[in-house]
Amino acid sequence: MASPTPLSTDTTPALSRWRLGFMGFLALLTLIPVTMPVPVLRGLIQTRFDVSELQTSLFMSINMIGAILGAPLAGMLSDYFGKRKWPIVFALFADAFCFYLLTLDVSFPLFMTFRFFEGVAHIVALSLLLALAVESQSSEKHGRIMGMMGAGITFGVALGAPLGGVMGKHNPLLPIYLGVFINLTTALLSALFLKEIQKRKKEKVHLREIFRTLRGNKWILIPLSFTFIDRFTVGFFTATFSLYMKRIFQLPPPQIGFLLALFLFPFALLSYPFGRISEKTSRSLMLLGGSFVYGLLLLTLGWWTPKGLPYLMLMLGLTSAVMFVPSLVMTTDLASAETKATALGGFNAAGSLGFMLGPITGGWVSQTVAASHGWHTGYTASFIVAGCAELLCVMLALPLLLSLRSSKRTT
Repeated sequence: MASPTPLSTDTTPALSRWRLGFMGFLALLTLIPVTMPVPVLRGLIQTRFDVSELQTSLFMSINMIGAILGAPLAGMLSDYFGKRKWPIVFALFADAFCFYLLTLDVSFPLFMTFRFFEGVAHIVALSLLLALAVESQSSEKHGRIMGMMGAGITFGVALGAPLGGVMGKHNPLLPIYLGVFINLTTALLSALFLKEIQKRKKEKVHLREIFRTLRGNKWILIPLSFTFIDRFTVGFFTATFSLYMKRIFQLPPPQIGFLLALFLFPFALLSYPFGRISEKTSRSLMLLGGSFVYGLLLLTLGWWTPKGLPYLMLMLGLTSAVMFVPSLVMTTDLASAETKATALGGFNAAGSLGFMLGPITGGWVSQTVAASHGWHTGYTASFIVAGCAELLCVMLALPLLLSLRSSKRTT
C-alpha cells in the first residue's frame, strides 16, 4: 500500500447558508422516490404481474445492481469530462422517464429492465451531486456539507416509505407517478440553481490515468469498507427486523414503522451537527468509536423486549450519525482532485452492494438457525452476525486508520 500524502487545504469560497441547505434539499428530493414503492410492492408487482414473492423482492435488488454498476462508471466519466451539473440534470430526467416506464402495461422482464436502468439513473444523479457538493466547499468545511447531504439522504429514505404508503393506499401506481413528478422537479431545480465548480485543469485527465490513480490509492478502500458494512447492517432492518417484530412480538405495521422512524430520524437530524464536529475533531476516532458502539448495540437486539426497543433504536440512530458522515468525508479526503466523483461513485456502489446483501444474509441466517432452534433464536443469530460484521470491520481498520491519522492524510 503506497504511503499516503498529507491532507491538503484549498481556498474554495464557502457556500452561503442558502446554497448549503439547497444542496441538502436536492439530496432529500433525490432519495424520496427510492423508498416510496416499498409499502406497495404487493400491489405494484406481485398482484399486477402474478409473480412469486421472490420475484417481487427482486424489484429492490435489481435497482441496487444498477447502482453498483452505474455509480463508479458515471463518476469516472464525470471526472474525465470535468462536468457535474448537466449530467446530474440529465440523469434526473432519465430517472423520471424510467419511473414513467414502470407504469406502462408491459411484460415482467421488460418492467424489471426499466427498473435496472432507473437504478443506474438514480445513482448517477446522487453520486455527481455529492461530488459537486464536495467541490463547492473548502476541504476544511467538508464535514458540514457532507453532514447536510447525509441528512438529506437519510430524511429522503425516512420520508419515502410512509409517503408511498399513503399515496398507494388505493392505487399502487400513484407513488410511481409521484416519483416521476419529484424527479422532474429536482431536475428543473438543478438546472436553474446548481452551479458548476470550475476547479479542474483545462486539459482532460485520461480515463486510464484516473483508473491508475485509484488503483494506486488502496487507502480509499477503508471508508468504502465501512459504508459497505454499514449499509449491510441497515439491510437487516429493511427485512429481517420487520419480520422479527411481526412474527415474534405480533407488532402491527404502524408500530414497526414507528420503531424504524426512531432509528432513521435521529440519524438524519444529527448528521449535520456531527458533520460540523468532524471538522474540529478526529474523523478516524468518530468512525471507529461510532461503529464499535453501533456494532455492540446491534448484536444485542435479539434480547431486547418491545418496551426497551424504542431506546435501543434511538441509540442506534445516534451512533449511525456519528459514523456515517466521517466515512463520507474521509472518502473525499483520500481521493485526489481528479478522482472525486469516481471515489464517491465507489462509495455509493459499496453501500448499494451492502444494502443488497444485508436482507439476503439476514434471511438466510435466521431461516437456517430457526430450522433447528426456533425463530426467536434464528432472528437473534442474524442480528449477532450483523453486529459482529461491524465490529470485525472496526478491528481490521484500526491500524490502518491510525496510520492515516499519523500521516495527516485524514484527521
